[in-house]
Amino acid sequence: MKIFPALYALLVFANVLIAKQPLAITSDSSVYKNNPNYILETNLYDIYKTKKADVVMLGNSLTHGVNWNELLGRPNVVERGVPGDLTEGMLNRMNSVIKLQPKLCFILAGVNDVYYWIPVETIFNNYVQMISLLKSKNITPVIQSTLYAGKEWGKDWNLKSEDNAGRNKEIEKLNRLLREYASRNNIDYIDLVSQTTNDNFLNPEITYDGIHLNAKGFKIWGREVEKILRKYGL
Repeated sequence: MKIFPALYALLVFANVLIAKQPLAITSDSSVYKNNPNYILETNLYDIYKTKKADVVMLGNSLTHGVNWNELLGRPNVVERGVPGDLTEGMLNRMNSVIKLQPKLCFILAGVNDVYYWIPVETIFNNYVQMISLLKSKNITPVIQSTLYAGKEWGKDWNLKSEDNAGRNKEIEKLNRLLREYASRNNIDYIDLVSQTTNDNFLNPEITYDGIHLNAKGFKIWGREVEKILRKYGL
């Protein structure tokens, strides 16, 4: 899939997989391979010297946006977030998680997929494959609800609040599937949406650009992660 130079620039400066206009995505979501952040970060993960971690935070630019050791006040957390990543990209880099032999892996994903209108069923299937792979390696997965987009997100490249409302409805569908799957399979599920949403959009008080969290947002997220860590004695 050809990616225009403008997209590369936006990926570098905005740290989210966006374009000036929404792109139609077919069943081939290999666009993740053309994300320069994906190449950069996965190459870095290959040379990092950390051999083992109790906890891995897996995700996209949202996960990548904070120092988790500092936020949680502990040295045993490794972040594996790639700005702009899709669930297919995350699935294809699971080795960067597995090789650390963590006890827990927190997953937050899906907003970039929804931006490109990748079907919710496809996103959910990728999620389930990630979870199954983690379980097969005796790593406990923790599902975190996909956060909504803000009402004003993307206005600089002509996205309208109606566009984000439509995407948030897709995210709602995804979260329902994830929540039900977690319940059926005895998997911990962190409901971040209920604490970060205002009028069906990401609360503007906890974001600096309509999609990425500020300190207030990360404080909420960190508090929920700490509850799970205490549950497992970590």
